[in-house]
Amino acid sequence: LVRMQFLQILSRKLWSLEMRFQIPFCQKQFPYMCLCTSACVYSKKKKGNSYEQVDEEKYKNLVHSVTSYKTSAQTPETILEEDNLLYGPPAKHRPPIKARTKTPKNWVPLINPSKRILPVSSDSSIPMKIGLQRTKIPSVTRILQQTLSPQQVFYLERWKQKMIEELGKEGFEEYTKNLFLQGELFHSALESIFLSEEMAARYQGEDDVVAGYLSSVERVLEDISEVKALESGVHHETLQYLGLVDCVAKYRGQLCVIDWKTSEKPKPFLQNTYDNPLQVAAYIGAINHDANYDFQVHCGLIVVAYKNGSPAHPHFMDPDLCSQYWNKWLLRLEEYMDKN
Repeated sequence: LVRMQFLQILSRKLWSLEMRFQIPFCQKQFPYMCLCTSACVYSKKKKGNSYEQVDEEKYKNLVHSVTSYKTSAQTPETILEEDNLLYGPPAKHRPPIKARTKTPKNWVPLINPSKRILPVSSDSSIPMKIGLQRTKIPSVTRILQQTLSPQQVFYLERWKQKMIEELGKEGFEEYTKNLFLQGELFHSALESIFLSEEMAARYQGEDDVVAGYLSSVERVLEDISEVKALESGVHHETLQYLGLVDCVAKYRGQLCVIDWKTSEKPKPFLQNTYDNPLQVAAYIGAINHDANYDFQVHCGLIVVAYKNGSPAHPHFMDPDLCSQYWNKWLLRLEEYMDKN
């Protein structure tokens, strides 16, 4: 009896111990059992492809029709029709049209093909100086002033108002008057330099303002030779306009119409000179179509001199550049003629 009780108690304890260890052990072993089952699956023999048992000869026509439909349906026409149904017709996008350069209606060449060039005479060393006739024919300066763009007018008027606010109306008038006077003195001094070196020395000693401008153009003057005209009037006999040329001479071996300009601000680039290139091109065309001049000019030069004596900026205009500005000048001339 005692043994029976002992066995019962022992069996109960063993069962409880088994339960305590078996449950967590089984839970931990669950992944391993899954691993075993998966291994068993992959270890099985791979099934054969069921499509291999299809009678290819029997369904040959069907396979051919399906494959041929897939290839033939994808054409540009069918794709376009499908896109039209889904998304609508494609938007027609046109690339931006570049603005065409205007061409003058009454085009006249810059170089006069019918002009006869006379041989160089013995008096060619004396620069020409033809007086400017006062007639109803418009001048180059007037044409350019009356055909300014709205943007040019705006900036010019804004500068004028700013100067009036700083100097007052009378002060501004005095300022502009002095600017013109300085320009005239500078041009007269240059003319004296080309005609007589003694006159240039006198100007340098008497007027400090002119001395500053002359010091500014000193290096440019070293590259100028064979002066053919000074402060000389020109008349385009075909287009009927007038002008007063500052100088016609050779600059580094190229015959040029030279325009002398004064400025208080530096102008290192040609675009900083605004309408001056058009003015030079107009003078070149006038000389080439004026019977008073027995030569033709192909190049231009704008020299910007500074009052403080800093080195001047020479802007050379080759024949191609002169032709471009000549076309622009013809457009401005046509605009002036239309207004008047």
